[in-house]
Amino acid sequence: MPADPTASSHWQALARLATGIPSLTRLLDSEPDRFETQLVQAPGLRVDLSRQRWNAPVREALLALATEADLDRYRKTLFTGNTLNPTEGRAVLHTLLRQTAEPPVVVDGRNLTEEVAAARARMRQVSEAVRNGDWRGGTGRAIRDVVNIGIGGSFLGPALICDALGPSNGPRVHFLANIDGAEATRILAELDPERTLFVIASKSFGTLETRINATTCRSWFLERGGRIADIPRHFVAISTNLKAAAEFGLPEANLLPLWDWVGGRFSVWSPIGLPIALAHGDDSFQAFLDGARALDLHFRDAPLAENAPVLLALVELWNQAFLGTHSLAVLPYASDLARLPDYLQQLEMESNGKRVRVDGTPLSIDTGTILWGNVGTNGQHAYHQLLHQGTQDFSAEFILPLRTRHQLAEHHAWLAAHCFAQAEALARGVDAEQITQELMASGMDAPSAAAAAPHRVLPGNHPSTMVLLDDLGPQCLGALLALHEHKVFVQGILWGINSFDQWGVELGKKLGDRIHEQIIAARGAGDGARRKDATTDALVELFRQVNADAH
Repeated sequence: MPADPTASSHWQALARLATGIPSLTRLLDSEPDRFETQLVQAPGLRVDLSRQRWNAPVREALLALATEADLDRYRKTLFTGNTLNPTEGRAVLHTLLRQTAEPPVVVDGRNLTEEVAAARARMRQVSEAVRNGDWRGGTGRAIRDVVNIGIGGSFLGPALICDALGPSNGPRVHFLANIDGAEATRILAELDPERTLFVIASKSFGTLETRINATTCRSWFLERGGRIADIPRHFVAISTNLKAAAEFGLPEANLLPLWDWVGGRFSVWSPIGLPIALAHGDDSFQAFLDGARALDLHFRDAPLAENAPVLLALVELWNQAFLGTHSLAVLPYASDLARLPDYLQQLEMESNGKRVRVDGTPLSIDTGTILWGNVGTNGQHAYHQLLHQGTQDFSAEFILPLRTRHQLAEHHAWLAAHCFAQAEALARGVDAEQITQELMASGMDAPSAAAAAPHRVLPGNHPSTMVLLDDLGPQCLGALLALHEHKVFVQGILWGINSFDQWGVELGKKLGDRIHEQIIAARGAGDGARRKDATTDALVELFRQVNADAH
């Protein structure tokens, strides 16, 4: 396990450097070639770090910190049989899902490379059969709609990529994630049961939201004329729980695997990505894997000083630990990437929101990043006011595809212009003197201009990264997601935490089960149904009273 980073001499050096780091305006003006020196090339994308508030000494100290943490060894370990998830006793091998002509990975006597290849072949078979009409429903009609039933990593990744690749050229794909019945009602109302295939995405076949939604969809199918015998023609599952699947009505032939060495937020590359292949074809899904694999090799082999995920991780560690930023705004300037902030929220916050190190000792520094955001130009008319004139310190990540699928060149030029303008405005801002001169030049008298200027000051000095994608094709999308996966991994190593467990979500699940039992318990069950939290008991009783006819 890496040593506590705060005990490193490099950490102390960074703390000293932070006290004298120049403003972004001074850095940009004093280094006219800053863009060229701070641009990192990686497969499918470019990462521009020129508007990060760091300089050569800071960068060198951060790289020295990474070297001292043995990052070079850890990043290579990620691509072999490993024990990188010790608190769950599991390997971390999501990179194996996009690996091709490499030596096989064998863990506990199992050739995992062969297992992945077999799963990919089965996934290709299913997607092609549905897309070409060979897979038919119980009445012999071809599949027109696919409903993916899954939540968290079983939903966010596939939904993001399906949206980002544009309109489906196969069946229409819908995503049912939330346990809110309104979502199931809305989706099912659009469907013909004879022409619908449901994909149940749950490793355990027991995730609460997925289990309830799957049962609802099964009942909907049977209530509209479907037969028990036809369930295998209308349902498949990504699960290894053969018993639960059989009880649902699915034979083993209808199951695709998901391994315990793949965390949900890293699973879009696995059979969890089946909706992508169904909507856009298996070739597109393979290109998505290939793009991620190219970024994997860049991460594994490129020197730390030229390594896009490493530098992205280091600069955010610098921002948070030494410059005092409190959140990261992810601003995709592409409506097709509207789901990206949601995806990255799970990837970063579920991975690195930890309070103890791998050995169980308390952390003395903040880990994880509060990440949020939305489509760029929409945000300009919403929360950018706070970004430019608010008092909170933050960093930002702008994401822009250089090429687009549509033919509206003027639209894309304006999109790029606003993206670049917002990054410049966050970095440089505008001071009172400049505003006063501009107002006077427009005809305002000096006293009025001086009075108006404070309300128009933008302090700037907010650091940001610009990620430029070659396009929104599947290879670049694969590279984009792999870039951020490896960023999370690097930060976890530097902080000395386990990025691959998520014990923090378990308590809420347990309490939810108990409170649900309390809600549906028969009236008069006595104090035994009640709990120790008086506020929760009162809320449950209020809910029961309002919904008396339903329970």
